[in-house]
Amino acid sequence: MDDISNEITATIGRRIRSERTMRGWSLAELAERSDVSKAMLSVIERGTTSPTAALLVRVAAAFGMTLSTLIARAETQGGGVSRKEEQPIWQDPATGYIRRHLSPASQMPLELIRVSLPAGAKVSLPASSYAFIKQQIWLIDGRLDFTEGDMVHRLGPGDCLALGAPSDCVFHAPGPDAAEYLVALVRD
Repeated sequence: MDDISNEITATIGRRIRSERTMRGWSLAELAERSDVSKAMLSVIERGTTSPTAALLVRVAAAFGMTLSTLIARAETQGGGVSRKEEQPIWQDPATGYIRRHLSPASQMPLELIRVSLPAGAKVSLPASSYAFIKQQIWLIDGRLDFTEGDMVHRLGPGDCLALGAPSDCVFHAPGPDAAEYLVALVRD
C-alpha cells in the first residue's frame, strides 16, 4: 500500500474503534453484531489491513449507518469547501472499486460520491446498506448494469436512476470501459 492508502486504512480503523467505544461495545460485541470476526476487526482497528466494501457494509450496519456515512466520518475533516486534492478516496481491495467522497463535511443530509467501477467488476451490497438513505445514480461514462432486487437497470451515459425501497443490489460494469458514476444520497 502507498502512504495515502495506509493513512486512509488507519483512519477508517480509528473511526471504527471510536464508533465502537462511543457505544460502550467490546470487540466481541461488535463482532457479534456485524458478523465479522474479532480477529479481523482487531486488525482493521489497528489499520494493518484494508477492509473490503462488503465487510465495511456489515460493520456500518451494526452501527446503524451506511457505508458512505462510516467512510465520510472517517475521512472528512470539516469545512465548507471540499477541494479536489483533499477529497477522500478509498479503493476496495477486492474489486478495484474507487470511491471519491465529494461533499464537504456538514450537517446537511445530502452526500455526493463519485465512483469508478472497473470494467467487468461487480459489487454486491445487501438491503441493509440502504436502510437509512435514499439515493440516485447518474452514469457519467461507460455502462452500468444495476440490479435492484429482481430488476436489472441497464444504464448508459447520462442516465439517472432513483432507487426504490431497500433491496439487495449489485453494481456491474459490463465493459468494455469502467463505469464512472455519481451517487447522490440523502440520509433519513
